[in-house]
Amino acid sequence: MKILVPVKRVVDYNVKVRVKSDESGMDIANVKMSMNPFDEIAIEEAVRLKESGVATEVIAVSCGVTQCTETLRTAMAIGADRAILIETTEELQPLAVAKLLNAIVIKEKPSLIILGKQAIDDDCNQTGQMLAALAHLPQATFASKLEVMDQQVQVTREIDGGLEVVSLRMPAVVTTDLRLNEPRFITLPNIVKAKKKPLETLKPEDLGVDVTPRIKTLKVSEPPVRGAGVRVADVDQLIDKLKNVAKVI
Repeated sequence: MKILVPVKRVVDYNVKVRVKSDESGMDIANVKMSMNPFDEIAIEEAVRLKESGVATEVIAVSCGVTQCTETLRTAMAIGADRAILIETTEELQPLAVAKLLNAIVIKEKPSLIILGKQAIDDDCNQTGQMLAALAHLPQATFASKLEVMDQQVQVTREIDGGLEVVSLRMPAVVTTDLRLNEPRFITLPNIVKAKKKPLETLKPEDLGVDVTPRIKTLKVSEPPVRGAGVRVADVDQLIDKLKNVAKVI
């Protein structure tokens, strides 16, 4: 059983990003980059399935600039067996990424594709669903528990009303939520081993995929600064303030 895990290189979650002075986008020059936290959970789950004997191979794949190799090496240090980089300098939007991943799915024929539910840079939460649609595969999103048995994967999903359990016939697409697992600490020996694992580099044109952006960002601006609070003397004044604020809104 082969598991494919897409991983994305994003600004580290501890970094406070700033808007460029020309408001054309976010300024990520010279800031710390790392693997998207939800993707790290996905890699951890895939590696655990391999360690339990359910899976035989874990493949990490990333789309983007050359520096994404660092993210792939991290995935291999966690336990992925090999990696694929689809290298491009184009701005990649969810649909383009889904098309690239679909091409890799056709090429590798994995039994299970595990993705993070969303990336923390754009919070789109679209790629997994788009990939499932393009590949004509069943999907389960927001997974908090995952079990594989008899060519089926049983997924416990976190939904607004609580938990939902669904069973999918493999191959299938699953997106991970925060409570699925806690990723392991990466040791130095595993980092050294990751450098020796195979990493294949492809271009979008090698896969026959057009990644030209379909959405144009016109402007990026900081959210408005929150105003100071107001202290009221009694309930009557509070009600009056709430009524006036409601009218303004």
